[in-house]
Amino acid sequence: MVLRGQVWKFGDSISTDLITPGRYYHLRSNLSELAKHTMEDADPTFSSKVKKGDFIVAGKNFGLGSSREHAAIVIKLSGVSAVIA
Repeated sequence: MVLRGQVWKFGDSISTDLITPGRYYHLRSNLSELAKHTMEDADPTFSSKVKKGDFIVAGKNFGLGSSREHAAIVIKLSGVSAVIA
């Protein structure tokens, strides 16, 4: 099987606050709107350029921090096929 998609590379210690910035937490009941802000603080262009089938490649401790279950959901909603960390 061959997988195709753009790779979005991030470093170590990408927290749930970088995945879903806390200032948008009020959108947690509207996940499609929250997904528009995915990774915004790590890469301001991510949500406008990510495409269905893309991948996130990151270093150690991806998803560390508070237990925001929305972080994993909005990554998927943004179109990312897999996170490799």
